[in-house]
Amino acid sequence: MRILVIQHVAIEDLGLLGAAFQQRGFEVDIRLMEDPQVFLSPSVKPYGALVILGGPMGAYEEDRYPYLFQVERLIREAYHAGLPTLGVCLGGQLIARAFGAWVGPSMVKEIGWYRIRLTEEGKSSPLFAGLPDDFFVFQWHGDTFALPKGAVLLASGDSCRNQAFVYGERIFALQFHLEVTEAMVALWSEVYREELLRFGGAAFPERLREETKRRFEEDRDIRRRFLENLCWVIAGGSRGCGLLSGK
Repeated sequence: MRILVIQHVAIEDLGLLGAAFQQRGFEVDIRLMEDPQVFLSPSVKPYGALVILGGPMGAYEEDRYPYLFQVERLIREAYHAGLPTLGVCLGGQLIARAFGAWVGPSMVKEIGWYRIRLTEEGKSSPLFAGLPDDFFVFQWHGDTFALPKGAVLLASGDSCRNQAFVYGERIFALQFHLEVTEAMVALWSEVYREELLRFGGAAFPERLREETKRRFEEDRDIRRRFLENLCWVIAGGSRGCGLLSGK
């Protein structure tokens, strides 16, 4: 199976998803859009799935990043073709925008580990099969999305309500990051250090490092299960999540 991966910047890569895809034999075609030599595929037809990762730009900044218009067009094409699609953070916001929903600054910025809760629809979604009703996820965003008309909310949070939705049966948008590794969090903390200090003060980077270490130790099974679910969905699984092993 071949997956088109739209990666906006080098430091926000597939992370845990890369290893999971490789383990399952998926072929990934990564388009790193900050490289001026890279161009997007004109169509999703050669692919079996589409993944759009996060990035520091706004989904509404098409004037500065004209390729975002094409990303939105590819998302709509994937929907009409029935291709499984995942958007993470900026990717999720681009999915919302592709289907006519508002995307803009959130009332509350989120950086760090936050608890989210599955909705009733989320509990029955194959993407979250076998996961607790609430769990911690990594966040780093100042924008949020409204739900496109017809979308179904799958997860919500206290600081930022809309955390995950599905559009149709195969287009999944996440506001949070479950693909990050400890090394990615450390790298983002260094590259985006000024933003981190403005958000939480001088002591926040160390607190974030300690909490990240604890979450990776305590939530290992949650990450493993989520990655299993995601690979199953990306491979074309339907709503019949009973096919997925609970072990």
